[in-house]
Amino acid sequence: MSANMLLYFIGGVCGLFAIIVLVYVILNKKMQTKETRYVRQLVEGTKSSALSLEVFYQKFYIQVVKIPFLKRYALKLRRRLEIINLEDEYLTRKQVAQILFKAILVVIPLTVLVIRLTLSNYLLMCSLLLFELFFIESLMEGMVDGIDNKLLKQQLDFFAEIRHAYHEYNMVEEAIYEVAQDDEKEVSRQAEKIYEVLISDDPETELEKYYDIAPNSFLKEFAGISYLTKEFGDRKDKDGASLYLKNLNNITQEMQIEILKRDKLDYVFQSLSMISALPILFLDAVKGWAISQFSFTRQFYNGTLGFLIQVGLIILTFICYILTRKLKDNGSVNTASNMENPWQAKLYKKKIVKKFVDYFIPKQGTKAYRKIVQLLKDAASKLKMEWLYINRLCIAGLSCLCTLIILIAAHKMAINYQFTEPTSDFNLLGTMNESQERKAMEITEKDNYFLKKYQYDYSITQEELNEEIAESDQYGSSSAEELEKVNERIWKKLQIVQSEYIKWFEILIALVIMVIAYNVPVWLLIFQKIMRQMDMENEVMQFQTIILMLMKIERVNVEMILEWLERYSNIFKEPISRCVNNYESGPWEALEELKNEISFQQLIRIVESLQAAVEKIPIREAFDELDTERAYHQEKRKESNERMISRKSMIGKVIGFAPMVALFVIYLIAPMCIIGMTSMTEAFDTMSSMQ
Repeated sequence: MSANMLLYFIGGVCGLFAIIVLVYVILNKKMQTKETRYVRQLVEGTKSSALSLEVFYQKFYIQVVKIPFLKRYALKLRRRLEIINLEDEYLTRKQVAQILFKAILVVIPLTVLVIRLTLSNYLLMCSLLLFELFFIESLMEGMVDGIDNKLLKQQLDFFAEIRHAYHEYNMVEEAIYEVAQDDEKEVSRQAEKIYEVLISDDPETELEKYYDIAPNSFLKEFAGISYLTKEFGDRKDKDGASLYLKNLNNITQEMQIEILKRDKLDYVFQSLSMISALPILFLDAVKGWAISQFSFTRQFYNGTLGFLIQVGLIILTFICYILTRKLKDNGSVNTASNMENPWQAKLYKKKIVKKFVDYFIPKQGTKAYRKIVQLLKDAASKLKMEWLYINRLCIAGLSCLCTLIILIAAHKMAINYQFTEPTSDFNLLGTMNESQERKAMEITEKDNYFLKKYQYDYSITQEELNEEIAESDQYGSSSAEELEKVNERIWKKLQIVQSEYIKWFEILIALVIMVIAYNVPVWLLIFQKIMRQMDMENEVMQFQTIILMLMKIERVNVEMILEWLERYSNIFKEPISRCVNNYESGPWEALEELKNEISFQQLIRIVESLQAAVEKIPIREAFDELDTERAYHQEKRKESNERMISRKSMIGKVIGFAPMVALFVIYLIAPMCIIGMTSMTEAFDTMSSMQ
């Protein structure tokens, strides 16, 4: 077997090499096509020794976006990377191609190996291919997160260089221009864009545009503070330090806290996603080991219940994997998928579908409608009400259909087991040797004659079957005692074969699963809402940092502070946006409405201070405690991050290890214990009756 495995491995490697050579030849032939002229212009004048590889990645990208399945992943990666690689089309294409090429190099040999080794077991094949999909998704996401984290760490050095350049030039735009000359760093592109914003004819409008494409909130804060300093000038703080540099230091400290938080989250969750998917790999191994060591479990693992538990474990693994990945979200590049015209919108345009979906959507103004709308807002979902209900109905319908298909397949498997498994009276005391198994198969083939003949004859009685067996060529010469055992065995098999059909309670189970599946999208939104609530304290502390930077700048008012809070908010974005929109009609009333909409005490205190700054005291005095308690708030934020990571770690470990625990407890230990105890009881009863 090891020699065969080695041959398969060598064959797979050779096949992969042949595919790579073929792809290279095809791309080489297409070098002169019109589609690659743009690529040549992009790399014209490049004298890097890696030019050939650079061009290969560009051409590989062009070919990938033509393939439907790969195009989906390419566009998904592109949406995340093009925000980091600001307006750098060449680099974006290169990085997308690099990630996809590495993923394909892993996928092809793995897929060939999985299909070759599991050709006779379709359930295991599907399970392993699903695991492979999980692995590739995690691999690609990790690569993109690595690029984003690299940008964030580069910003630390970038801000340090800005400090030195500002001391030299004493002008914000000149300092940024000087530091932006390093083309090798990703952050330099962001610096160039911020410089262009500051020197433009309408910097305020251009700044708003930049806010929409900035890869993280820290660059937004830096761009905003740089603009305010350029417009209103720098000033000295109480201790004589530059206010601009002090604000820059505040942003740097925020970044350091964020980098530490991301590093800890990555460390905690670096293997949990894969652990949650690992049980798929061991399903067949556990089944084979249990049958080889305890032969009395063969009927369970090859029967209906064993098959259904296998399917249940695969579904549990899939759910736990999704939840673990959602839980890991570390706040890196946050880009939603393309929601302008998704498949739900296209489907909803059809009149028949629209009429059917509208029947399930709650009427506007009802409590149920308001509850769903609020849940979508709390979960920061980009879904519309109609799209959510299309998702719910599609998942419910597919779940019901898949459940019925699985139940039918389970019944077929149970029937097939009766026709193919060796017939013998072996038990937990041992397993059959080759000779015994051969004799057992002969008995099975004899029994199959009667099973096939009367499989669909539901009017047959046990007495009629006994007479048929006694007069048959297979068992006609058997003794009365042997005939009694044969009659009992075949009748028992026939009863099993005839009873394997879809029953009413199984249809009821399919309907229950359909109802559960119908609610799954809502439960995912609730889960996402709970995860967002963990970040509430962290977001309010970021608000405090923003206010601390703004309150000492002249001409800053309450409305401007609210606009900044709206720009950087995530969890509290909706109520703050309403407050900004209603501000002109009455500042105090708008802030009072905001205070009534929120329940988080720390944010309520900020709103009360803003109310005081509207009419009674200057902004600097209203938030004077933020400056004096800066060190305390920083330590509190670090401790808050520690608590959040600890909670996420605890929940993640429970979810991540759930499939592994279910594999060993439900699929291995429990069946062995139950079937073993039943077999022992039957054995003791048999021995007692023989005495």
